[in-house]
Amino acid sequence: MKKYIFLAALGLGATGMYAQRKDPNTAADAMRYTTESITGTARFRAMGGAFGALGGDPSAIMINPAGSAVFNYNSGTMSLSVQNVRNEANYFGTGTTENDSSFDLNQMGAVFVFNNADENAVMNKFTLGFNYENLNNFDNRIYYRGVNPTNSLDSYFLNYANGVPLSNLTDSYYEQLSYNQQQAYLGYNAYIFDPLSQSPNNTGYASNYDATAANFYQDNIVNTTGFHGKVALNFGAQLKKRLYVGANINVHFTDYIQTSSFYEDANAPQGLRSIEFNNERYTYGGGVSFNLGTILKITEDLRAGVAYESPTWLRLQDEVTQNLRSYCPECGVNGESNFDVNPFITFVLDDYTLRTPSKWTGSLAYVFGKSGLLSVDYSMRDYGNTKYISNGYSDINFDLSNTLGRAGELRVGAEYRVKAVSFRGGYRYAESPYKDGRTMGDLTGISGGIGLAFGSSRLDFAYAWQRRDMDYRQFKTGLTDPARIESTNNNFTLSYTLDL
Repeated sequence: MKKYIFLAALGLGATGMYAQRKDPNTAADAMRYTTESITGTARFRAMGGAFGALGGDPSAIMINPAGSAVFNYNSGTMSLSVQNVRNEANYFGTGTTENDSSFDLNQMGAVFVFNNADENAVMNKFTLGFNYENLNNFDNRIYYRGVNPTNSLDSYFLNYANGVPLSNLTDSYYEQLSYNQQQAYLGYNAYIFDPLSQSPNNTGYASNYDATAANFYQDNIVNTTGFHGKVALNFGAQLKKRLYVGANINVHFTDYIQTSSFYEDANAPQGLRSIEFNNERYTYGGGVSFNLGTILKITEDLRAGVAYESPTWLRLQDEVTQNLRSYCPECGVNGESNFDVNPFITFVLDDYTLRTPSKWTGSLAYVFGKSGLLSVDYSMRDYGNTKYISNGYSDINFDLSNTLGRAGELRVGAEYRVKAVSFRGGYRYAESPYKDGRTMGDLTGISGGIGLAFGSSRLDFAYAWQRRDMDYRQFKTGLTDPARIESTNNNFTLSYTLDL
């Protein structure tokens, strides 16, 4: 009977159907747009992003918008990057390694300087600028496998099914159901579970795994692509030769695709034997934010900076495609044992708004004439203020406020010049935004680079390395056993700058 009901649903299936509220978002999805990488120009990356009190670089205005007023000439920079991400996973004692590489135009910006000929004027100059940066490159690949001694994928579907009337699964079309009910629908039609009774009002279900089933072999491969880009429209000014002020209006846009294939084999003597669950999720949208900042020349050599970055308000939408396969020789009729449940429908879920937390940055820099400099930035952000501000997210917002907390980030950069050659180095340490320090661990990064000046132009190269450990969970309910991931990022950036 299940087979015929499902085929009838397929007859009405189509792409672009809208699902009801309830969707796959979790606290981890919010963090995708809250945590940022050190990106930008090669000089900026080589010095660990410690530019809050320095300015004079297009990427510096992303930290402190007053940095544009430090420019003395019109200037433009473009940067290309190659990124490699290496993920070493451990799942119940089994280790695996995956690598992913990508290439992109990660930065492009320019600053235009308008000087005041009056030496006694309050405003000595003002600047207009723009800068595009890829805040996050989402290209990544994770693979893990192992033998789970106690927990299986059936718990994911059972958690969604229990409490749902059987009539919803037998008398409703797939596209009529909420996201949560769709998960139950898939599990029911793939014979992952059966109802405890055939009453239409039944709300209890039991797994079709044999009661003795244990030691579930599981593997999962997850591919992600996309980016989170940001364009800053900047205004800066120099006042009384010692004070620099600036402001940005920022436009954000993001595009994220995640595909995953989770396979499980119970090695059971009877009943349900194996499951393969495939998911594709496409998230896209945009948003706005703003920055304010100031830099003070305490002396000719010592500078201090303070900058504020507002929350980012992102308007996002998800499209979800799913299919489920199972092998259960005792479940079907007429000798059927393989079940393929594919609605052939891409659901466009309700759009929603995500608000990321604001950030404060304090900076100090010492410039050793024309021979070099040393710079330190420290930023603070309360990740617990991350919030979905659309209806239906109270549970996730409760999770965000209880699992996330304040976290600081230290960035240190240095540069030493020998005639037309500049040598650079940087260090970055970012605390975990999670209170447990394990869901996402602390981040450590080091960087270095070199710059070559050719009259009015400059060529810069940077290498940056960073590492962060985390717990990765594919599912938000039922099968929530994490794979431990040690993620290492290697980045090579080449920039060309032209001063006019």
